[in-house]
Amino acid sequence: MPFEAPVTSRIMRVEPAWIDYNGHLNMAYYNVFFDRAVDEAFTRIGMGPDYVKRHNASFYTLEAHVTYLAELHEADPVRVSFRIVDFDAKRVHAFQELHHAEKGFLSATSETMTLHVDMTAKRAAPFPDEVLARIEEMHEAHGVLPRPPQLGHVIAIPREPGAR
Repeated sequence: MPFEAPVTSRIMRVEPAWIDYNGHLNMAYYNVFFDRAVDEAFTRIGMGPDYVKRHNASFYTLEAHVTYLAELHEADPVRVSFRIVDFDAKRVHAFQELHHAEKGFLSATSETMTLHVDMTAKRAAPFPDEVLARIEEMHEAHGVLPRPPQLGHVIAIPREPGAR
């Protein structure tokens, strides 16, 4: 089964308990949407809910960089797109975009590095061959997508020469 470019999640909604004192989605819950979308995408490559039991292995997030671009509010419908930017035998570098599902605006992005882990040894381990083949197939499908401006974004305060 070929992969769409990018892989798109089901529609999810901003839950009332996730609204902060500023009246919009609290920053922590953007990660909930991104995490749920990763689960959906990884299920497509053979690393779904039963994967840990079948292979005694899982995947851990090593690093995540979220960029917040536009507010979301209670009950807003959202959809997350997922793409594989790069991979090797043990890691997946992914990029996600969180969009308002009706209005279409980009609300946030997340760039992550995920590591495949042997759950007994609690150490990095190569993906099984069949999973690695699906990762490669998804990566090839996503290779046609343009590079998002947030990809590889560095956190820094730009300084003029001589400024403090």
